[in-house]
Amino acid sequence: MPVNLTIDGEKVEAQKGETILDAARKAAVEIPTLCYHRRLSPASACRLCVVEIEKVKALQPSCSYPVSEGLIIHTKSERVLAARRLVLDLLISNHPLDCLTCESNGRCDLQRYCYEMGIEKSSFVGAKTNFPVEQQNPFILRDYNKCILCGRCVQACADIRYRNIIDYSGRGFSTKIAAEFDKPLQDTNCEFCGECVAVCPVGALTEKESRFLGRVWETTKVNTTCPYCGVGCTIQLEVKDNKVVRVTAPENLGVNDGSLCVKGRFGLEFVGSPERLKSPLIRKNGNLAESTWDEALDFVASKLSQIKKESGADSLAFISSAKCTNEENYIMQKFARACAGTNNIDHCAHL
Repeated sequence: MPVNLTIDGEKVEAQKGETILDAARKAAVEIPTLCYHRRLSPASACRLCVVEIEKVKALQPSCSYPVSEGLIIHTKSERVLAARRLVLDLLISNHPLDCLTCESNGRCDLQRYCYEMGIEKSSFVGAKTNFPVEQQNPFILRDYNKCILCGRCVQACADIRYRNIIDYSGRGFSTKIAAEFDKPLQDTNCEFCGECVAVCPVGALTEKESRFLGRVWETTKVNTTCPYCGVGCTIQLEVKDNKVVRVTAPENLGVNDGSLCVKGRFGLEFVGSPERLKSPLIRKNGNLAESTWDEALDFVASKLSQIKKESGADSLAFISSAKCTNEENYIMQKFARACAGTNNIDHCAHL
């Protein structure tokens, strides 16, 4: 059911059940957010997305306020801008301003909004948190001092992955996001899918192995398909100097819609490994030697033919790979059955 409202003097049509933020984004009206994420339920925690609604006394969070007929909304009034500046001012009062070495420099939402509103430093002076940086696990660097307690990581772990590994811990100034009893992640049931890293709007959660390998603006983005299983998740490679420095998952694209498993997000270091084979190897005189693809394929074909002739087709067996596409695995079983004449075909994921 359509709902008519006015946003910054422009007539906007929304649908019943949508929020003011939904309607504003459809109308190309920018409203800053930190705790909101498209794949998560609105938390209204950061209060950066507040707007002014005529005939409503208090400023309201646009991420959770439902649209209704006839609303007149102001997203850039002085009252609204003053509230947003205060929120940002308070956040950076307890946030390290080490953007020069922060891995999220260039893709940090807090940095971007402070820049847009001209906030260079906090006007509040006082104590700052001094949590130790957690880097025991092999994949994720957790810097609690940069955490703005938006809760995105908690929601992503619970609502997207259904793991509930992390939650708010402590009270007041000592509040932080932690696993039960403040355990290291590797001592929990964490699957290291990296969903928390993907939704973090600041530099509190970053990929450990990508540190100092390249800034976001220095990399070329290449969309491709994850090679690890037949699901076919869409991944985005961030490439610098012909090397993969980071793997992310673009939202609104592919069957995974931004999610990845531990292998897809953190397991592609083999692409640039110096130990990776770059040409086929054939054992000659007891030693493996490099060969051409034509030579290697001819060698395999001759050996398969020889074994089939001497011992029969059922003496052959084929194993396909989860790293191949479904189409490639289909061809493999077709080759085994139709060409080699055997049903001895299995898959590595079955082992």
